Amino acid sequence: MAKSFGEQETTWRTLHYYWQATKKHLGLFVALVCATIVFGFLLTYANPYLMSLIVDRVAAEPVSAEQVFPVFGPYILALILVNLVGQGASKVQDYTLWKLEIAVNYDLATEAFDALCNQSMSFHSNRFGGTLVSQTTKYMNAYNQLIEVLTWPVLPITEAIVFICLLLGPRVPLYTVILMIMLAIYMTVSYRMYRRILNLNEAAAGAQNQLSGELSDSVANILAVKTYGREDYERSLFDEANRNVVMRDSKRMMASLMRGIVTACIALVIMSIVAVFISGGNAWFGITPGTLVMMFTYTYNVTNQFNFINAGLQRLNRAFGDASGMTEILDEPRLVDDVEGAADLRVDKGRIDFEDIGFSYEDGGVQTRVFGGFDLHIPAGQRVGLVGMSGAGKTTLTKLLLRLSDIQEGHIFVDGQDIAQCTQQSLRRQIAYVPQESILFHRTIAENISYGKPGATMEEIREAARLANALEFIEKLPQGFETVTGERGVKLSGGQRQRVVIARAMLADCPILVLDEATSALDSESERLVQEALSRLMAGRTSIVVAHRLSTVASLDRIVVLSDGRIAEDGPHADLIAQGGEYALLWGRQTGAYLE
Repeated sequence: MAKSFGEQETTWRTLHYYWQATKKHLGLFVALVCATIVFGFLLTYANPYLMSLIVDRVAAEPVSAEQVFPVFGPYILALILVNLVGQGASKVQDYTLWKLEIAVNYDLATEAFDALCNQSMSFHSNRFGGTLVSQTTKYMNAYNQLIEVLTWPVLPITEAIVFICLLLGPRVPLYTVILMIMLAIYMTVSYRMYRRILNLNEAAAGAQNQLSGELSDSVANILAVKTYGREDYERSLFDEANRNVVMRDSKRMMASLMRGIVTACIALVIMSIVAVFISGGNAWFGITPGTLVMMFTYTYNVTNQFNFINAGLQRLNRAFGDASGMTEILDEPRLVDDVEGAADLRVDKGRIDFEDIGFSYEDGGVQTRVFGGFDLHIPAGQRVGLVGMSGAGKTTLTKLLLRLSDIQEGHIFVDGQDIAQCTQQSLRRQIAYVPQESILFHRTIAENISYGKPGATMEEIREAARLANALEFIEKLPQGFETVTGERGVKLSGGQRQRVVIARAMLADCPILVLDEATSALDSESERLVQEALSRLMAGRTSIVVAHRLSTVASLDRIVVLSDGRIAEDGPHADLIAQGGEYALLWGRQTGAYLE
């Protein structure tokens, strides 16, 4: 029962997001509804009504040849006018439907993109990138499915019930009552079966998302797959996910077919009733031939419409199932968010203060404490190295400074401003971040370098590349700065990617610099070039350098040794070596100075 309630709540939340987007284009939506009603009334109900008048007039008494146009002329003109306006309304319906879908899809795509971009790194770390892309696409397509179901089965059926009661009710009240009862039974059965199938559609959509995630994961790591000869293993994982999709889709198919069989039986009963009434209506109740034509035409039309709604409900099931993943993401609170009225961060000097920091994270239901009562003060312009064993909290500290995660206790100040009270964008635009894994966009080298400074001139981009020791290799490429780097920069070597990222940081010219293992994965020559570039980059900037390779921090102004979320040692390289503590031990292991 709880699961059913949760699924129902997700459906209502999906409708809420769709309606919020639709309201921005309310004029188009209202025009679509009106065009659909006018189109349906004129071509489906006014046409048969006029024909019934002609049939009754023909049955009343013979009309001579010369009297055809005088007698039937008004009916003919009315039919022409009805069809002319009806066809015009159908074209308005087509235009407004397409226009509405295009406009709303733009808004939905923007909403989904903003939701994904503004979520924390913890959110993205626990999800497949391919699945998020798939959920966004399905979320947009599901709206199209929903609005099309509203336009064709739902609105026509609603107006069918209204117009049948208005046009047939006064002529054949008994038949109208019986027909309405049968249609109510049809709708009740369809809705109950629809509710049962809804969870099957959400399960099928979840299986499809998992399949997309497996495919994305394998393709993104194709080098590891090939170099370890694990194609068969990845295929087995994909096949398992694919079989799960087949199983879920098969259950959905069988449930939908069963619903179709049941509703088809009800439609058969309805048509049997109309056959009896039409056959004996004139003899038993004195129903005119024209009214008999209306009875058959209206009943046949509404029965067909109910057949369409059976397919429409199936499309609704699929649409809500497809949209559920993104709806849950939109409902998910942001782990890192700007406070109301957050101000822009202004950095003049670049002093950083961590005061009484407390931070924990949860993974797999297990809470891990990283920092408690942690303090660190970095004067403006100082170059500080963070070292220590894996898990000591080095990278976590830089992520807290960038607000990729938020602290639970204490404060972080930059030039005396609490970063929790500042906008995230203004904070990150003051910090140049160079990670261990230099990931580039699938764009040109020039675009990747200028990412930190939109609108930069080509001269500025070239100068940044020169300072980053990247200009020489870039100019040797056939297309130079216009070379497309490939997805995640796969066309460049690790050292080349790292220098492009450093050039980006050079061009951004931020007062604060964070380097997270920026040289750990490079060969000796690449490391030399990158170290030269980093030395230029750190000049005059407050710099935090995370490193396992101690040679990269030995020349810095200060080295902070972290151990289990606390500061074990703090000072320049020479002083720490002289103390003979944990840093000296690490230095000895890396340099061989203390071999036994």
